[in-house]
Amino acid sequence: MTEDFLAYIWKFQYFNKENLRTAGNEELVVLKPGNLNTNAGPDFQQASIRINDIVWVGSVEFHVKASNWQRHAHTTDGKYDQVILHVVWENDATVLRTDQTPVPVLALKELVSPNLLQTYQNLKKAKAAIPCEAFLPTVPAITKTFMLERVLLERLEEKAQRIREIYRHSGNNWEETLYKIMLVGFGFKINQNGFSKLAQALPFKILQKHQYESLQTEALLFGQAGFLAENHTDPYLLQLRREYLFLKHKYDLPPALQPSDWNFLRLRPANFPTVRLSQLAVLISARPHWFSTLTGNLRLKELEAFFKVNPSGYWQKHYMPEREANFKIGALGKSSVHLLLINVVAPLLVAYAREMDQPALVEKALHLLEALPPEKNHILEAFQQMGFENKSAAQSQGLLSLGQNYCQPVHCLQCAIGNSILKRSKTAA
Repeated sequence: MTEDFLAYIWKFQYFNKENLRTAGNEELVVLKPGNLNTNAGPDFQQASIRINDIVWVGSVEFHVKASNWQRHAHTTDGKYDQVILHVVWENDATVLRTDQTPVPVLALKELVSPNLLQTYQNLKKAKAAIPCEAFLPTVPAITKTFMLERVLLERLEEKAQRIREIYRHSGNNWEETLYKIMLVGFGFKINQNGFSKLAQALPFKILQKHQYESLQTEALLFGQAGFLAENHTDPYLLQLRREYLFLKHKYDLPPALQPSDWNFLRLRPANFPTVRLSQLAVLISARPHWFSTLTGNLRLKELEAFFKVNPSGYWQKHYMPEREANFKIGALGKSSVHLLLINVVAPLLVAYAREMDQPALVEKALHLLEALPPEKNHILEAFQQMGFENKSAAQSQGLLSLGQNYCQPVHCLQCAIGNSILKRSKTAA
């Protein structure tokens, strides 16, 4: 038994309320269960109950055992004087407010359906990656759809909130903000940390001054990333290094990144961070005004075309400085472009929508995700095997959010699918 489950039972009133009485044998009627309090203080607020003939309005506190009231020092905490009902699983002690008046107690142990309790325990103890796997056939399709739409929005809002924080730390500059999140996006999970460090070590306002000069753009990016060494012999790399040293001194740039900041292990050469830097460099030079373009009215094909730029001549033939490739290095692949649209552009639209109060941009972000093909990984395959659809990036993102934020931590009580399963198991005690 947990306090979260007690709160869940109370919120939905999943207990036998016939002839309900307090531990002191007083008649009890729940008029309004109240609202969950996410701040300090009692668990539920603005509840309303009737004890005998008196209506009380105030807070409700939950504990597995009544004696936890003293253990948590509520007897000496004035915030808990407003508690009108102490809901517990086991009533093993009398509890008092600071003025020594007793708090009415409702013990639920004998009032909750054994089926409901058993189902909850089965969910908590399930060893499957998706705890409710065995119960899913009983869940209506509309419930699954509702939950996936909800968690998709939660995921977008969570990403958007992080972008808004970056926006505030970037002096409310959207171009700088997009630059930072774009670089992280170019890390494609394996090298996100390195690209994030590069964004901090090389402000976008400096790159902007040279964005129409491709040589200097490359010099700044590869130099600050730590890929322009003293011992190069290639004429082009020597030219890049000279440009970099001049610009580093001019702008008093911080130290360059170290080799340890980058990951090459188990990556194909086409996905090396050096290749991504070459693609990023030409994107900066060839595609000015990132923010206004990507938040504009571009269709999916136009957004895909935005990222389709080939590296400069040297980097079409080299996947590392002075290491020639046996294949031609071109623009980002379509799957990589789609990941940038999913993880950068869609959340950016939501962040901008929230900052500027333009809800239409949220719909635009959703439409973009619905137009993109689904992602593929072992988590999504597991959901598909259990009957969930995965036909678009919107569904992929919803399923990933469901798995990460609800299934893995077993937050079934906060999940509409879990609620549906528990509700079906509820019977009169």
